[in-house]
Amino acid sequence: MMIDSTELSHLRRCVELARQALEEGDEPFGSVLVSGDGAVLAEDHNRVASGDRTRHPEFELARWSAANMTPQERAAATVYTSGEHCPMCAAAHAWVGLGRIVYVASSQQLAGWLSELNVPPPPVRTLPVNEVAPEVTVEGPVPELADEVRELHRRCYARS
Repeated sequence: MMIDSTELSHLRRCVELARQALEEGDEPFGSVLVSGDGAVLAEDHNRVASGDRTRHPEFELARWSAANMTPQERAAATVYTSGEHCPMCAAAHAWVGLGRIVYVASSQQLAGWLSELNVPPPPVRTLPVNEVAPEVTVEGPVPELADEVRELHRRCYARS
């Protein structure tokens, strides 16, 4: 997969947001919503430490887009993220009609890393985005940043 320097900078910001989440005591995930013309519209990181396990950044960006963008703007937008959307977030992405997804680490990579760290599997099956939302264009993983994301997850679970 070929991504350009602008896309790589958005993905680097996702990794920064994931690091911020980790520093705030949360799981390391970060996402950025970019318009069809390249403007950064919104960004977020995981907030599940609040006790609400649905506070994933991709879900929050889907809700934000539904409230603040037209259907045409949503379809032209891209969500960049440190990790491939979970099934809940993939469904939200598809239901609000967002465009493509570009992720650093795949769900399969993450599941493998967490298994190596002896982290119990999540209560929802890990699936690729296209098994949940077959019409969404998905690009990833991005090997240039995968080691950084893996290290954030290692640090997250080493502290628990």
